[in-house]
Amino acid sequence: MCRLFGLSAAPHRVRASFWLLDAPDSLAQQSHREPDGTGLGTFAEDGTPLVEKQPLAAYEDVEFAQEAKHRYSATFVAHIRFATTGELLPQNTHPFAQDGRVFAHNGVVEDLPKLEAELGSDLALVHGDTDSERVFALVTRHIGRSGGDVTAGITAAARWLADNVPIYALNILLTTPGELWALRYPDTHDLLFLERRAGGPSGGRHLQHASTPGRIRARSEHLSERPAVVVASEQMDEDPGWTPLQSGELLHVGRDLAVTREVIVDHPPRYPIRLEDLNARSAAAQTEK
Repeated sequence: MCRLFGLSAAPHRVRASFWLLDAPDSLAQQSHREPDGTGLGTFAEDGTPLVEKQPLAAYEDVEFAQEAKHRYSATFVAHIRFATTGELLPQNTHPFAQDGRVFAHNGVVEDLPKLEAELGSDLALVHGDTDSERVFALVTRHIGRSGGDVTAGITAAARWLADNVPIYALNILLTTPGELWALRYPDTHDLLFLERRAGGPSGGRHLQHASTPGRIRARSEHLSERPAVVVASEQMDEDPGWTPLQSGELLHVGRDLAVTREVIVDHPPRYPIRLEDLNARSAAAQTEK
């Protein structure tokens, strides 16, 4: 499955380093399907989104994913894509930026013609072929209709999707320059969060996180002295504070790191997709460990 990683140290801008792939001779990589794309989303000091992403179609692209990226931001989103819809092109690679926000998604949503019809003129926000970018456009549309209220926009979009189109999984991360939202729906894939105190459990450690096969690695020396909230598709260290989100639960991390949680979709998808319903490509992407 695609891997999601989000981090907020708001209101402070911190330096964090990301490696989105291990070296090609890694034993972990050799035993798993190769990813189809990697990306990192941060914000400049003036609030402008900075999205760096690359489909993995050539050796030079893999080099891009293996290089350390050292960035300053208050919020971060990292994503590794295992493609389900759309070709291996930059416009189909996560994360995506719309209206000053950054978004990444893990899962499968089908009946894209129905979703496109619902989007109407807002389909102009979409530049690629993925279900994920269309889901983001629906979220952006509802945020606008809610007067800029991101929580209300995500809630309205998630409820429409749950009631109107087939869903296998809808795990999302959305960030602004100072806030972070994460939704898990339904309970197909894990999505966990960690309220990390300054220095971690010992009180004096920098942040050093790695996904199980080592595909996403994140490090921040600044977080030896500052608290943060981390969201990930898997537990990334031994901190006992990792907590799974419930199905339909939306996590919001505010500008002061205040965490709120609310179940915004309290019923299963009206049109659930089973793993065996997916085509071979999508099924492989959703079961990749």
